[in-house]
Amino acid sequence: MTYDLTVHALAMSDLAEAQDWYERQQPGLGDELMAEVSEAFARLETSPEAFPIYYRGLRRLLMRRFPYKVFYRVEQAQVIVFRVLHTSRDHRREFDA
Repeated sequence: MTYDLTVHALAMSDLAEAQDWYERQQPGLGDELMAEVSEAFARLETSPEAFPIYYRGLRRLLMRRFPYKVFYRVEQAQVIVFRVLHTSRDHRREFDA
């Protein structure tokens, strides 16, 4: 089964900010981040329940190369990505604010 993937505006903002930051560090690195994000999203489309429920019913996928966590929920045949946060950020502050 393939799930439909929806990415919320906050997650898109998280990704744009991260891509800009990495691109400023080294040209092309932001694109490498986005390539890994695409791979992570593809994994979510095929096996979203392979990743643990982590916080308030949200599941978490840890990216492989970059230190980011993808927070999402599975609802029927849909995967909804709520945030993509750096691992050093306190996710509780992001969700409880």
